Amino acid sequence: MSVVGFDIGNDRCVIAAVRQRGIDVILNDESKRETPSTISFSDKQRLIGSSSSPLLHPRSTFSQIKHLLLSQPQHRSRLPFLDRDLSIAPVHLLAMLLSHLKLIAERSLDGPVSDCVISIPSYASDLSRRSYLDAARIAGLKPLRLMHDTTATALGYGIYKSDFPSSPTHVVILDIGHCDTQASVVAFEPGAMRVLSHASDPNLGGRDFDEVLFRHFAEQFKDQYKIDVYSNAKACIRLRTACEKLKKVLSANAEAPLSIECLMDEKDVRGFIKREEFEKLAAGLLERVLVPCKKALEDAELGVDSVHSVELVGSGSRIPAIGRILSGFFGKEPSRMLNASECVARGCALQCAMLSPVFRVRNYEVQDCFPYSIGFASDQGPISTLSSHVLFRKGHPFPSVKVLTFLRSSAFHLEAFYADENELPPSAPPKISSFMIGPFQASHGDKSKVKVRFRINLHGIITIDSASLIEDETINPISRSKSDDAEPENADENGSSEKSESDIDRTRKGSPSRRLELPITETVNGGMSQEELSEAQELEKQLSYQDKLIERTKDAKNALESYVYEVRNKLFESYRSYATESEREEISRSLQQTEEWLYDDGDDETESVYVNKLQELKKLVDPVESRYQNEEARAQASRELLRCIADHRKAAESCPTYERDAVISECRKAEQWLREKTQQQESLPKNVDPVLWSHEIKKIRESLDKSCGHILKHNGSPPGAENSKAKDRSNSSDDMQTD
Repeated sequence: MSVVGFDIGNDRCVIAAVRQRGIDVILNDESKRETPSTISFSDKQRLIGSSSSPLLHPRSTFSQIKHLLLSQPQHRSRLPFLDRDLSIAPVHLLAMLLSHLKLIAERSLDGPVSDCVISIPSYASDLSRRSYLDAARIAGLKPLRLMHDTTATALGYGIYKSDFPSSPTHVVILDIGHCDTQASVVAFEPGAMRVLSHASDPNLGGRDFDEVLFRHFAEQFKDQYKIDVYSNAKACIRLRTACEKLKKVLSANAEAPLSIECLMDEKDVRGFIKREEFEKLAAGLLERVLVPCKKALEDAELGVDSVHSVELVGSGSRIPAIGRILSGFFGKEPSRMLNASECVARGCALQCAMLSPVFRVRNYEVQDCFPYSIGFASDQGPISTLSSHVLFRKGHPFPSVKVLTFLRSSAFHLEAFYADENELPPSAPPKISSFMIGPFQASHGDKSKVKVRFRINLHGIITIDSASLIEDETINPISRSKSDDAEPENADENGSSEKSESDIDRTRKGSPSRRLELPITETVNGGMSQEELSEAQELEKQLSYQDKLIERTKDAKNALESYVYEVRNKLFESYRSYATESEREEISRSLQQTEEWLYDDGDDETESVYVNKLQELKKLVDPVESRYQNEEARAQASRELLRCIADHRKAAESCPTYERDAVISECRKAEQWLREKTQQQESLPKNVDPVLWSHEIKKIRESLDKSCGHILKHNGSPPGAENSKAKDRSNSSDDMQTD
């Protein structure tokens, strides 16, 4: 079984796999280390990753799927496809992308892929995290963890370093991706790392710098060439692609040209920009880079002087001005120790190996922190703990568990929500999920203790693990008084209290009680139902089957076309002497008809039609091809038979007369057969079926080996003596058994 890490980037994806010798980035079918995060729909199939065609299908191509899922999780696109009207949500698109990446990994690793770790941005909401898991299930994957991008980077940074002092070393991980900027403060110690804080700007990334260049040249071309790029979808795609390349050139050069042939209206366009001009255009974006850094330091309660280093990664991090800004703020040059594009995938793969039983990885503690404050409310209002209405504070380590005690007499509701909406991205809903605890009925008709176990799991998802009804069996219901309703002194006005798991164990062991596990019904705000998940899984199976069918059809068509060209070239060259004139004419005519059919009526046919056409051609060509191939094979088989004859004759020279004569006799028979058959074959023209086939010669050689080997193995005994000795031994054995 293989374990892999998937970095689902907004623009490109990277797959890393754990092998015995380390972690490798998996190449896709085009032998590239990165796969575009795009999906196109043609008339008959999906085109995912490198095969997607935004220029050919501008209206049915989906890109920036990560940003779409995080910002508009409920958005649906309607798309006519294969005589049906598909309603596609971002979770479906992510599932399609994951299915494609899974297929790439399985082809490379030559085996099934299930266990994985998938990267997510630290600012992902609870609903987004659940959508990632739903997409993985639809794709047939088993995520062992959803891992924050910067945490994965920090793991790859810290686990290989052995020079950390015993006191914490604070490092800022800054990831400037295609659509977002994330900053995290991480404390490294020998054998462990702790993420102290996360901060982000979900709308600041490399694509925003591309957009600055795009708008600049769009206006320039409007004035200079009188064309409106915004009015043409293909022109927008081509200009954005050119601007992305231009930005990369400016990262290494002080100036760069831009040239696009036939951008639109059959006009070639040219442009030019200096790095200084680009930085002025992007000044507003550059100022925002430090905001997440400052916020991360503030939440970690650290000053700039406490930062040991700044590790800069991400596809948008290569702009020189960003490095200068960071150097000015932190007072030190940002480090680029890690591969900016592959570090997240490698960190995810490493974490997957640590969580999976398949690999043994040295002990290394990874402690992440939660980016939001979480509160819970009951049907009586917000739930208070000892200190506030927040159950899990921002920056709280996770996975984490808290247990609260409620006094209830029957079923009740709990609702999870973000305690501070100012911490959320603009699109995230404040409500997370609701839970129904019960039904149940307190045995004494009054309120009983219900202990509820709240959890932030390894994926960063808020849930309730369990709810237990606890009733003290020593209480006499007849003498029960109102004072029996009192909770411990840390109980709040809503009848809830916070305890550690050890406190609960002591309570349970201290007095006899009855414990009853209660049912929990969870409803996720905006989440997929089980029915919707099943429908999405079935749809993905159908689309995957259609994709494979189309690919097989293409392969069958290509095989037929290649065969036509191959045979046509050979027919009048290498095959010429082995075909009669009538055969050549018939084959040539069939090849011509097939070629014309391929470019006319046969341009869009089914797999079986192409396969049948190929078989029909092979029926005509196979006899000629067999004669041609048998010529060389027959000569080789003849040489091997003659060599075999010579070897057996030589081996028989030192044998007794009866063996030598027997071997020589067998060799003479084989030699005579070959001579007679060869003479018959040489009398025939090459364009008729042979009377001597290579497989017949091989059969004679095998027979000769067998007969001579049988003769020589008797070790000097005359023919029949071995059987006589065996019979004597058998009789002797029988006598011994009788005695």
